[in-house]
Amino acid sequence: MKSIDIIIPNYNYACYLRHCVSSVLSQSSIRMRVLIIDNASSDGSQQVARDLAALDSRVELLLREKNLGPHKSFNDGIDWAQSDYFIILCSDDYLAPGALEYAVDLMEAHPEVHLTYGASRFLGTEEVLESRCSLECPRWTIKDGPTFLRDICRIGRNIISGPTAIVRTSVQKQVGHYNPKLIHTDDLEMWLRFALQGSIATTDAVQAVARVHPSNQSATVGDLCQWSMEFEAAYRSFFNGAGADLDNAEDLLRLARRALSDRAYWSAISLLCRGERGWRDLLVHAVRLRPAAALVPPVSYLVHRPDASSLIKASLSALTRRIAKTA
Repeated sequence: MKSIDIIIPNYNYACYLRHCVSSVLSQSSIRMRVLIIDNASSDGSQQVARDLAALDSRVELLLREKNLGPHKSFNDGIDWAQSDYFIILCSDDYLAPGALEYAVDLMEAHPEVHLTYGASRFLGTEEVLESRCSLECPRWTIKDGPTFLRDICRIGRNIISGPTAIVRTSVQKQVGHYNPKLIHTDDLEMWLRFALQGSIATTDAVQAVARVHPSNQSATVGDLCQWSMEFEAAYRSFFNGAGADLDNAEDLLRLARRALSDRAYWSAISLLCRGERGWRDLLVHAVRLRPAAALVPPVSYLVHRPDASSLIKASLSALTRRIAKTA
């Protein structure tokens, strides 16, 4: 039987920790180890972790006396991992039934695939998933590394939901640690590195549930412009590092910068039409990424969006209302 190691980083999520661990331990047909890494929580999380470990020998603990940050937990988990497969599951998220089994089965059948991911369901703090997500016979799509790289650069953002990302441990060891300099987009840069090693598989089936609440790390990002700069930093880090030797590295980075620029440009126009702050910074950012945007609006970005017409109508409507108020 193949095995998997699950890292569960935790900081002051005692209210979610039991559910998260339960969703892992209830997965069938796979041998597992679970490591809860607590970053000096002050809400009783460490006692919850001790109780969980006492109930199941598969649960191990690393309880810190000092908060060393999430990257330290991620990277300590990578060093600890020994099993065939590996996943990092933050304690405010939880797995859908069968998530581990189906992903491992796919990678067993396709040795060229080193990373699998699926859809996430997003819930608020008090919401409960009425019908538990089922992964009955998920359909997988496999992309080779170069194709995935081009797609994720063309889109200009992270398309992999973290709680669903299951990888081969041996490849994770080769790829290495998360970059602590990338506070919010370290996972995007990690997936880019995985694409250098082999193929990536995805399914539309829900593999995890992610909680949305004010304490989410992503909630600390200030605005659209800061998010765009964070994404740019991840691409730049990859193409200056692991991806530097790719024959088409410059073309791919240019593709990513254009995607970021186009999105920033139209987001700026939308903010301007609605009379909201931040549009100037976004517009400057868009032009810095692609100077041609100062002269020629990136119309192609809208053409390729299925909701382009509704976006244009909404922006024009907001602009009309704004003009009417100042008339």
